[in-house]
Amino acid sequence: MKIEKTSELGFCFGVRRAINILGKVARERGGIETLGAIVHNQQVLDKLSEIGVRVAGSIDDIRGNSVVTSAHGVSPELQAELQARRIDIIDTTCPFVQRAQRAARKLARAGFSVIVYGDAEHPEVKGILGWAGGGGLATLDEGFVSRLEPLPRRLGILSQTTQIPAHFTRFAGRLIEAAFTRDSEVRVLDTICHDIRRRQAAAVDLARGVDLMVIIGGRDSANTHRLAELCSAVTPTYLVETADEIEPSWLQGKHHIGVTAGASTAGPTINEVLTRLETLAL
Repeated sequence: MKIEKTSELGFCFGVRRAINILGKVARERGGIETLGAIVHNQQVLDKLSEIGVRVAGSIDDIRGNSVVTSAHGVSPELQAELQARRIDIIDTTCPFVQRAQRAARKLARAGFSVIVYGDAEHPEVKGILGWAGGGGLATLDEGFVSRLEPLPRRLGILSQTTQIPAHFTRFAGRLIEAAFTRDSEVRVLDTICHDIRRRQAAAVDLARGVDLMVIIGGRDSANTHRLAELCSAVTPTYLVETADEIEPSWLQGKHHIGVTAGASTAGPTINEVLTRLETLAL
């Protein structure tokens, strides 16, 4: 049995940057709090807890006078509330998320109604909408927006950074079709992360040539779920958080196994999965 991994897997630039900042601060201060999970991966959070990192579920849950905000970013309103409480902010927002935030703010200030293609409940999307001044909306259903009455005359369309490019293109196209039946202006900005785009392409390329794909990552991780969604359309696919979740029956009759991982999956977790697959393949 052959086990093959993609060239693009494990921590992306933004996650690695955030964890490095958090780790440095935690070691210097003997511990630190984060406002929400810094990344959506329980194994990473468990490891960070060993150096004194504590997750505060809300502003009211913050015990100290400093807090680290997550790689997903926060809204200006949340930043202002932290500052009003005299809580020092250590910002680890991913640069690609910051780019989306700036795009939302620019569109809103230019008079566009901001539409974010993404999960409205995801922290990143909530933050981006905050930078749009609270006047935007987020959805994964292009039909919902096109049915708005009246449809805003000026539409600014962007994406959650971890979405699938082809899906965003289709979403934007449907909105353009709906808007151009009226006297409208539409701006579409590509805010999907370049790293995520490469990882998705590499995963699909590998999936086309294997009997089974194993995706490693947190079940709350948006980018991990996008990888599983793409690969499952090509070949049988399983999403696991840890090596212990792998069932020997999955490998029966399989000769070529592909492996990839989400952008917040740590190297040791990936190695443990590879080791278990190799053991089961013997």
